[in-house]
Amino acid sequence: MEKDLAGLPLWDAYMKAIQERNGGRSALDETLPDSSEESPESLAIRAVEEMENQTAVELLNRLRQNTPEFFEKAVIRVLLAMGYGGKENLADHVGQSHDGGIDGVIKQDPLGIQNIYIQAKRYDHGNTVGSKEIQSFVGALQGRGVERGVFMTTSAFTKSAQEYAQKLLGKVVLIDGQHLATLMIRYHVGIQTRQLLEIVEIDEDFFE
Repeated sequence: MEKDLAGLPLWDAYMKAIQERNGGRSALDETLPDSSEESPESLAIRAVEEMENQTAVELLNRLRQNTPEFFEKAVIRVLLAMGYGGKENLADHVGQSHDGGIDGVIKQDPLGIQNIYIQAKRYDHGNTVGSKEIQSFVGALQGRGVERGVFMTTSAFTKSAQEYAQKLLGKVVLIDGQHLATLMIRYHVGIQTRQLLEIVEIDEDFFE
């Protein structure tokens, strides 16, 4: 069936995304170890990793298919799930057509003394974020009298954008689509657990 789908634009794009998640290795790479030579535990772990990669690709596809407003709220939920915003989940979605480059604000304390400012760009695969967008975000932060922020996208950042962010010495954190999907899986945002895999082994203490 997979051979029949090869050549179709959507299928090829999906397989390319899987390959990127695998660090450049094809999802159907024949150089993988023979399954007969792998332990059951290794096979199980690799199967889980492959399913996570497929889920990550689907997460990004669903985010890209939704509205910019949905994406802006989604990245706020990711940061809240990571523990930002405190127990009260102090966050505001401020993204509008004239939001001044700020899509969301997460308050680290009830008084809002320490805030995290967010820019979210819902871009298609291949439509990268350049240094101009990062500079614009920095300008929006400075306009509010702050220096630190998080820039998230469903695509990727150009080399110039990454180099510019590095010069800011950590004041602006860049999170691309691959990293975002990983965070969503790790902190269970937009996904649910279908089944838990339990690997058992002999308890040596029992037999002593």
